[in-house]
Amino acid sequence: MTRCQHPFRWVPPMRSLVRGDIDGFFGLALDNLVQLILINSLCRYVLGFPEELIYGRILPGVAVSLLLGNLFYAWQARRLARAEGRTDVCALPYGINTASLFAYVFLVMLPAKLLAEAAGAADPSRVAWQAGLVACMGSGLIEFLGSFVADRLRRFTPRAALLSTLAGIAISFITLSFFLRAYARPVVGLATFGIVLLTYFGGVKFRWGLPGGLVAVGVGVALAFATGIAPVGEAPSGGLGFYPPKLALSDLLEGLSGGVLIAYLGVILPMGLFNLLGSLQNIESAEAGGDTFPAAPSLAMNGVGSMVAALFGSCFPTTIYIGHPGWKAMGARSAYSVLNGAFFTVICLTGLMTHVVYAVPVDAGMAIVLWIGIVITAQAFSATPRSHAPAVVIGLLPGIAAWATMLIKTALRVAGYGSQGGPSFSEQMITAFQASDVWLAGAFAIDSGFIFTSMILAALTVCIIEKRFRQAGGWALVAALISCTGLMHGYVLTKGDAVLHLSLQAPWNNSWAIGYLALAAVLFGARWLTVPAVSGRD
Repeated sequence: MTRCQHPFRWVPPMRSLVRGDIDGFFGLALDNLVQLILINSLCRYVLGFPEELIYGRILPGVAVSLLLGNLFYAWQARRLARAEGRTDVCALPYGINTASLFAYVFLVMLPAKLLAEAAGAADPSRVAWQAGLVACMGSGLIEFLGSFVADRLRRFTPRAALLSTLAGIAISFITLSFFLRAYARPVVGLATFGIVLLTYFGGVKFRWGLPGGLVAVGVGVALAFATGIAPVGEAPSGGLGFYPPKLALSDLLEGLSGGVLIAYLGVILPMGLFNLLGSLQNIESAEAGGDTFPAAPSLAMNGVGSMVAALFGSCFPTTIYIGHPGWKAMGARSAYSVLNGAFFTVICLTGLMTHVVYAVPVDAGMAIVLWIGIVITAQAFSATPRSHAPAVVIGLLPGIAAWATMLIKTALRVAGYGSQGGPSFSEQMITAFQASDVWLAGAFAIDSGFIFTSMILAALTVCIIEKRFRQAGGWALVAALISCTGLMHGYVLTKGDAVLHLSLQAPWNNSWAIGYLALAAVLFGARWLTVPAVSGRD
């Protein structure tokens, strides 16, 4: 028997497994399964990774990170239940970070592979994988160290700056990409999208207790087979096996020695901070739902999960998921987290995932990914003061511009730019675009370090809205300083790409720094150059 906080009341101990854990497991496992299908699809078809790398190194690393984190959060929930004498404590949901998945594929690993190919590397895929390992390790380290100062970071940076930057990635690299795919394959895309909209936005649920996500994927698979989208590729030739996790320390060190951390710091640092503060918000959401978990160890474990993932070969950070109140209302307690970790250990270590991706195309789960992107974007508006909406919009623009730049680069490569014997990315190409009023130089400049640009511009705008002009000027000075390092706007043209280029420059030799300094001068001078506007007057 366990003593409750009330000295004269006794409550039974928390049961190991309840019906709500089964429901919660299906929901959480479905979310993570969609992430694994995405990992398989992006690694195979965008990055060109061989199967032995995906199934022999990356997925076993994913298994270790998911098992470790899920067991910890289940233990944490049971510990809280014993301490408070309750039986309704729900573990924090945990899994692969969707935003980081896309960011590290398109902003780290793909550029690294293209650079390696241009340099004539013997194995560009391995170079890209090593870059992903470094990014994942960097993200985890930032989350771990930041767990002790997360509250200070959150107070320092306006919420609109953090959420709009993440929303910029969500609405472009996640939502728009899959929105185009949904309309390219409308039978599967629109039907499953309708199911997700009904379930998550319509305030209804399916009869017989069927989770909406499970219905969407089930219908998606059926329609995919009916329309010829599935099965995907050739049937798996081999049976099930055992793919044990292997330390990837040598590849991680090789990636570090290659300068990956510095080259992609403009992506790794902001994404690590977003993961940290996003997880903190999800812990606060759990507290609002009745379960108060200590922030520091919860966040630290999140960082440890990402670092362990990198050590064992996964390029994809983990995170504390949104939705704790939903799992709690469903009746989930701690066992749903254990079941989730155990399920993906089996999936990732036995080669079963080869059969899953053969039968379940990414199209079947893309409506759920669309929903994730929509929720992240909507939160940037709903979780910030209404008056900060212009700052959120400004924070979205660099992410959308970066996605559009990626499309332009891809179109140029399809047209033969960067190929053997084909034309190269050049100033003449930029001039040709400019003649058609397409300002490619600006697109390349925004694309380089766009996460910093987004966060700073949104924070600066919040300060202007609140008439804190000196603080706004301070953000402009920060932008000027970062621009002088090349982490923002610094790029160099290669044969088939425009890539981030780090180089220390004096402010007077950097046009972007001069621009930000001019902006800072305007903002610092606003105190004396402006007067309060009168409502109703121009």
